[in-house]
Amino acid sequence: MPEVLSQNEVKRMIAAMSNLKHKCIISLLYSAGLRRSELLNLKISDIDSERMQIRIENAKGGKDRYTLLGKNVLEDLRQYYKKWRPQHYLIEGQNGGPYSGKSVVNVVKEAARRAKIQKNVVPHMLRHSFATHLLEDGVNLRQIQLLLGHNSTKTTEVYTHIANTSMKLIRNPLD
Repeated sequence: MPEVLSQNEVKRMIAAMSNLKHKCIISLLYSAGLRRSELLNLKISDIDSERMQIRIENAKGGKDRYTLLGKNVLEDLRQYYKKWRPQHYLIEGQNGGPYSGKSVVNVVKEAARRAKIQKNVVPHMLRHSFATHLLEDGVNLRQIQLLLGHNSTKTTEVYTHIANTSMKLIRNPLD
């Protein structure tokens, strides 16, 4: 079973980051359901602010897909772009090359530490949280499958086992 964070925990992680680039990293991983490699390969041209989408090219299995771009994330990305002026990759390292995967792990772990989250938080946990929260909010499993880039709904169905949707409908006998 994938481990997930609550929406509150994710928001605390984002709020805990004072570095705008690091805030964008956490926000993109979660709000777009990105894999770490997908984040690292994003180009400036992959952000479609008109359609509020992010294009993921050559993802796992060599597939392309579109995912969500949140309004708040877009605002942060605009501020980030003005400050950092990335040339090729959306999230670049200090010398203009690709940001390292290890640095992404460190950013996520530091955000969790600052947010006082006791779980061992890794970047992929934000992707699991994205899918689970969408399912809990009533988004169709097929739509979540497309956003995540899964070949089969069977892969996406794992989130039905951890979503709180049906549990919320059951009244505890002691309440």
